[in-house]
Amino acid sequence: MKLQHARVVLTGATGGIGQELLEQLLTAGAQVLIVGRRRSALDALAAGRWQRMRTVEADLATRAGRDAVEAAVRDWGGASVLLHASGLNELISFAAQDEESIEALLSVNVTATLQLTRRLLPMLQQQPQAVVVLLGSVLGSIGHPGYATYCASKFALRGFAEALRRELADTGVQVRYVAPRATRTSMHTAAAVRMNEQLGSTMDTPQRVAQQVLQAMQGTRHERYLGWPEKLFVRINQILPGVVDKAMRKKLPQIRQEAGPSRVVS
Repeated sequence: MKLQHARVVLTGATGGIGQELLEQLLTAGAQVLIVGRRRSALDALAAGRWQRMRTVEADLATRAGRDAVEAAVRDWGGASVLLHASGLNELISFAAQDEESIEALLSVNVTATLQLTRRLLPMLQQQPQAVVVLLGSVLGSIGHPGYATYCASKFALRGFAEALRRELADTGVQVRYVAPRATRTSMHTAAAVRMNEQLGSTMDTPQRVAQQVLQAMQGTRHERYLGWPEKLFVRINQILPGVVDKAMRKKLPQIRQEAGPSRVVS
């Protein structure tokens, strides 16, 4: 997929990674329709660049929001790239997480992503070449204490990407899954940053993640994992999950210090 003159629908455009994706897409010559929940933030991103951008104010967790995006893309004349960069994250012990936050996280990370893809897929299939890019996470392959619901959402996205890729194998629509490690954005709270520092986990910049995402869009690899040794841990977890179990158990005191203790029910 060549990015010059590509028509890209970008969700989560006002987030840290989303903003950097937008800048790099425009630099590569793409036209971009950005989706976000705050009109002021969308207008600020588009200021002075309206000839190459469109904006849609929409909450993708709602049917009305997805209606708005579908209508805007149709009015735009269709799209050749659907890039999912929206998402929620929360570092918290699962026992302490309330029903509303679990529902909200899964609604944004999973349901909204699948539903918007389903709506836009017919327009993508009308293009000679098209690509759906899902921004996952290393935690979509490694279950991590303190991130149970987030891991569940990213495991779901990884499975969706794999199944959809195989379902569309005889069409012109490609599917890419990109899995970053922790990234320095506002999504990560001070507690999450402290935990990563205590565990010796490297956090990438949004610029580096965006660069890797664009490379994945233009390449032929179905999945791309970012960061070393995280990509090695993914392989170890697939083959020898018990080894990762033991490593995680040793880290529980530091994790619980920031995520909170797990309640024990007798």
